[in-house]
Amino acid sequence: MLRILDKENSIVNQYLYEIRCSSIQKDRMRFRSNLERLGQVFGYEISKTMKYEKRDVSTPLGNLTIPTPVNWPILTTILRAGLPLHEGLLSIFDKSDCGYVSAYRNHSKKDDSFEVEVEYISSPYLENRDLILSDTMLATGTSLVKVLKALREYGNPANIHVVAAISSREGLEYAQEHFPTKTQFWIGSVDEEMTAKSYIVPGLGDAGDLAFGEKE
Repeated sequence: MLRILDKENSIVNQYLYEIRCSSIQKDRMRFRSNLERLGQVFGYEISKTMKYEKRDVSTPLGNLTIPTPVNWPILTTILRAGLPLHEGLLSIFDKSDCGYVSAYRNHSKKDDSFEVEVEYISSPYLENRDLILSDTMLATGTSLVKVLKALREYGNPANIHVVAAISSREGLEYAQEHFPTKTQFWIGSVDEEMTAKSYIVPGLGDAGDLAFGEKE
């Protein structure tokens, strides 16, 4: 399943406008806040696909039955750019366990090519659990695929949700080819182009730098 949120008229488009706008995104706090708000919207939409059970609750004035989630998904994000989006998801799924993966592009000194390196993983046991794997940008899709492969050591999830604020068409198709068929993709917006260095066009720039400052 694929859901692209900017195909519908909603407040999501305002958040996407602001994280893309070269003048507004200079406000680092607002940039992070908009990514968090996108994460909250994604979380709300994903929650509609979950299983629920009826539970009795007592108020000061009476009793009633309310459907509540059967299981809470595991939230895993790719450091560092994925953190604000992850925080938004966590504010919706506030009882969830969390995982974190450090992955980066190891660029060649000779040309624009690179290898994605996965350095560090902290993850709960994933076997038969629902997994929400988030990253702000889905460019080539290589990072997501390598992270999923590395996470296999922690078990096979029952269901996988991939969340990205902005994706390239090429990267999305690559990820769809390499993830299990049951994976659900939740994307804010899909751009058609990438540069020679595999940056999404028009994209928004370097999400990690915009959220947390430039790195050496």
